[in-house]
Amino acid sequence: MPSKTSATLSKGKRVKAWAQLEQALAGGDIALAAELAEALLRAGEREAMLLNLAAWRREETGDYAGAHRLLREALTLAPGDVMVLGAIGAVLRKEGQLPEALAVLDRVIAAEPRHAAAWLERGYTLEALRETAAASDSYRRALAIDPHLAPALGRLADIAARRGETQVARELARRALAIQPRDPAAIFALSTLAIEARDGAAAEADLRALLAADPNGDDRTRALTLLGDALDRQGRVDEAFASYAQAQANFRKVYGDVLAPAPGRPSHRAYIERIADQVTVAPAGQEVAPVAGEAAGHVFLIGYPRSGTTLVENILASAPGVVALEERDTLADTDDVLVDNDGVMADLGSLDPEEIVRLRAAYWGRVRGYGGEVAGKLFVDMNPLGGTRLPIIARLFPDARVLVMRRDPRDIVLSCFRINFTPSPAAWAFSDLEDAARHYGALMDLTERCREHLPLAFHEVRYDRLVTDFEETVRAMAGFIGLEWTEDFRRFDRTAQTRGVQTASATQVRRGLYDGRGQWHRYAAHLAPALPILQPWIERFGFEQL
Repeated sequence: MPSKTSATLSKGKRVKAWAQLEQALAGGDIALAAELAEALLRAGEREAMLLNLAAWRREETGDYAGAHRLLREALTLAPGDVMVLGAIGAVLRKEGQLPEALAVLDRVIAAEPRHAAAWLERGYTLEALRETAAASDSYRRALAIDPHLAPALGRLADIAARRGETQVARELARRALAIQPRDPAAIFALSTLAIEARDGAAAEADLRALLAADPNGDDRTRALTLLGDALDRQGRVDEAFASYAQAQANFRKVYGDVLAPAPGRPSHRAYIERIADQVTVAPAGQEVAPVAGEAAGHVFLIGYPRSGTTLVENILASAPGVVALEERDTLADTDDVLVDNDGVMADLGSLDPEEIVRLRAAYWGRVRGYGGEVAGKLFVDMNPLGGTRLPIIARLFPDARVLVMRRDPRDIVLSCFRINFTPSPAAWAFSDLEDAARHYGALMDLTERCREHLPLAFHEVRYDRLVTDFEETVRAMAGFIGLEWTEDFRRFDRTAQTRGVQTASATQVRRGLYDGRGQWHRYAAHLAPALPILQPWIERFGFEQL
């Protein structure tokens, strides 16, 4: 179909194009308005609104860098323009620059508190940062300004569904769909509820209708992933795996420009391997000075995504006197100070004592900033990929205890492939089975080297034993970190419901002691390319017969 605009415009046609653009905006036809804006820009016009519309067009095709360039130009023409700043916040989020996006959006709502779209985008950003309560507040703020903002209703429905709040989720989704019949988040909420209720057919019908509308970006990835879950519920394994593979292919298409390994941007596996190369025998007994606000007891809970760390964290958080935050980047202040983005570490053995005190204080300051009141309590710092921080932990927190979660590598890699993770270099590795298997092997190798060489106390927690002999496994784990047995440990599902679980394990943890062993058997044929890579770890960890 030929374009409605030509490559160049006469003065008369420019006037007409401006009139058509205003008419398109009034009618809500953003796509036509963006096309007309592009034509006016080619004709030499330079206005912030035109650049903003052209940037929207780039953003819709996944060209976030191109959109960003146009928006920066628009900002030079209209400094402080809240529409342009709001668009920059959205692009920053899609580029994975979440703290930067949040800072820009906070600036927008400070300047214009009734900017509903900025409150909505702020909610998206906070959700990506796993600040679900704050995200929900932003969505409600957006709705207070514009009660017909279907995406805000849909997002609130999706959050409620993931929390297991069935009736609330259904009502919010109903309201969203009454305004926008194909609102993706509302459909995701209803599909999540249907899948959890084992009604895969209902979820499949809704998701196929959404996919027929050709959603893009993250919405397409999520729809395909949930469709895989819906098909899995119906025992249609081959179709389910195909849907998961399409979801991951779409993820790679959307985020290839910002996450794929490139010069100056090594893969996450290369990062892990570089750290492993630097692990040497560390001297024991290196003392560190106490800092104000530190916890009475300190535990790092590591393993691998989908290994059971969320389950163990909620079990421990059920005990009196235990504080847990759920996967926060508490060691962020060591980035670019003790470790670079390529994995090259500083000489940890020769750190200045004052630097150690500063970094320890920064760590506990972050913990408090995330809401962790840890004075006089035991603090559990859970990070499935925390093995990458073990050399730093050994230097800054030599008295900490380390729990290492173990699960069948085949179940772990399959589960990672079937999940929508927040975009990150690690998530890029999970989006391909062989890459995921090699990434798993790299992290296990690093963890084992650290267990051999670093003066830290380690204790292994096996998922298969936890779900088959709960009390004995938890007693051993609790004793290792200095806790007495309590029946409260059994009530971890209530703890998860009260705290809210932001990780992909939310539905499993909320329903109690879910036995997820052996999922890989049904997908053995699809896992074939990854199995030889995983085999050494299957044997080393004793999972051959499972």
